[in-house]
This record gives sequence, C-alpha cells and structure tokens, in this order.
Amino acid sequence: MAKLNVYAATWCPHSRATMAYLKKHKIPFNFIDIETLAETEPVLKKIVEVNGGEDWCVPTLEYNGQWRAGLSFD
Repeated sequence: MAKLNVYAATWCPHSRATMAYLKKHKIPFNFIDIETLAETEPVLKKIVEVNGGEDWCVPTLEYNGQWRAGLSFD
C-alpha cells in the first residue's frame, strides 16, 4: 500500500499542522525531514522543481507520483 510522503521540517508550523491533521484523520504518511536530504538527491531536485524551480518549500507532499507544492496549511 502506497503512503503519502510528507517532505517537511520539524521547525515549520505549517509542516507540524499538516502532520497533526493527517494523524488526527488516521491518514498514513512517511515524514521525510527535508533538511536531512543531500543536495545531490534526485528527490530534492524534484521538490525544488515542484515549488517553482527556485528553492524547496515545506510541506511538499507526494503520493503515487502526484506532487503538491509547499503551501500554508489551512
């Protein structure tokens, strides 16, 4: 079963709110700390691309190859 990948940072309030929402609604996910990814990792390049090509933004979500750019949690 595929899980939602949440590329986030522990210091980010939007990341924390997103993960709290997912936990509350019992949506399984993998937390990937964006700050632990090496600049050479292909997934980091994809995250930058998804977020406009300038820089990464958290939380960025990926599920089965479908990406959602990092936006404020609401």
